[in-house]
Amino acid sequence: MSDTPKPVDITVHTRSHTLEIGFDDGSHFTYPAELLRVYSPSAEVRWHWGQGAKLQLDKQDVNITDIKPVGQYAIKIFFDDGHDSGLFDWAYLHELGKKQALYWT
Repeated sequence: MSDTPKPVDITVHTRSHTLEIGFDDGSHFTYPAELLRVYSPSAEVRWHWGQGAKLQLDKQDVNITDIKPVGQYAIKIFFDDGHDSGLFDWAYLHELGKKQALYWT
């Protein structure tokens, strides 16, 4: 998708447990590590989003230990609770940033 905003700056803030991303469309989002962990796009977590959904709980203290680029389209986020599956592509991260308030409710 050529119209998908792409990151121009990605910063992990371990003290505040956040990931900050600036996109080439001018948008800028700060994602709490807990939000990223709870809404991880891994099969393990997404399976819980359907009928009989079971939201990941007790992730308020989770932190990001590393991020790795995956091609030109995504990052893989490593969390200190051992979770490291799931690729966060640019479209997903941008949408998650735009709708962060909705997901927090």
